[in-house]
Amino acid sequence: MTSAKASDHTYRVAVIGAGRPRSQTGATGFGMSHAHAKGYTATGRCRLVAVADVVADNATAFAHEHGDAETVTFTDYHEMLASVKPEVVSICTWPHLHAEMVIACAQAGVRAIHCEKPMAPTWGEARRMAEACATSGTQLTFNHQRRFEAPYRTARSLVRAGAIGDLVQVELACSNLFDWGTHWFDMLFFYVGETPASWVIAQTDTQTLTSAFAVNMENQGIALVGFESGVRGFMTTGDTVPDGAPRADGTQPRREALGAMQRLVGTAGVIEVGVRGTYNAKVRILNGDAPGWQEPPLAGADHFEDAIGAGVADLIACLDNGHEPELSVHKAIRGTELIFASYESSRTHSRIALPLTGVEGNPLHEIIASR
Repeated sequence: MTSAKASDHTYRVAVIGAGRPRSQTGATGFGMSHAHAKGYTATGRCRLVAVADVVADNATAFAHEHGDAETVTFTDYHEMLASVKPEVVSICTWPHLHAEMVIACAQAGVRAIHCEKPMAPTWGEARRMAEACATSGTQLTFNHQRRFEAPYRTARSLVRAGAIGDLVQVELACSNLFDWGTHWFDMLFFYVGETPASWVIAQTDTQTLTSAFAVNMENQGIALVGFESGVRGFMTTGDTVPDGAPRADGTQPRREALGAMQRLVGTAGVIEVGVRGTYNAKVRILNGDAPGWQEPPLAGADHFEDAIGAGVADLIACLDNGHEPELSVHKAIRGTELIFASYESSRTHSRIALPLTGVEGNPLHEIIASR
């Protein structure tokens, strides 16, 4: 039970990686640091005490928007940790910086770290973050916010209610196994009730490359995951087909060739999420309860910022009650393991038994380097 003392405590929060002010020309991305800050504010239990960014103006603008007159800014996050000693830190930087920052925060005595995804560009870095926080007793979470979004929570509720019988296979489509794939691999565990995975077999095409946040990724890939329960997960990446008439600028709209972003196949029906590649599409279900496809009402966060806020609220509540957060490192690292196991399967042309051993770096980058 949460004590009155714990529930009344105001947590001192810092953000590393403010990014450009959203109004600034050239600002890109989803402004994840701002979504984190809004989430902390919405709890009514947190105060932004510090912001660190390598560009001083970025930190200042962020502090003005989300902090108060006493919020201090830094260009060196090590100095910030030593000077301010925050209780909670959000890390909103590119993946290659995550490990060093998470480990520094853990060693500085930070109670909770909420980090952006993907975990890290290498399997070794991901493991070291988890190990450092286990050693220090730091609560570590990663922002796989789709666990709180309405379409996915609704789909899981239908599976749990037996609306499609026993779950047999989860099919997923996205652009890559790493940057977007980290969400979808996490969703596999979400849908199968956090059942452990036993093996992965995968293939990738690197004749051309894609990249996100300075990490090279496959142009196209497939991965088949076997779970201890017998359920199979199948992911296809980079496989798109033309979708409708060309735009005014001459570019061709495209959609996932799977026909949906996610398809859950059961013994008595099918659920689809993200039909025709739309981001927050309504869920639809086909089973014996009614003729044709039906669209159930959705329950959960309507927008990604609301989902991020829900994740922040959950991690703060777990600081109070000692429970495992929904976005815990324990869950994040299992999905991350599937990323690097898929790449190792592609590198070795073999099925990879889990847990993944003998891998420290990124097997896909070894494939690229060997061409």
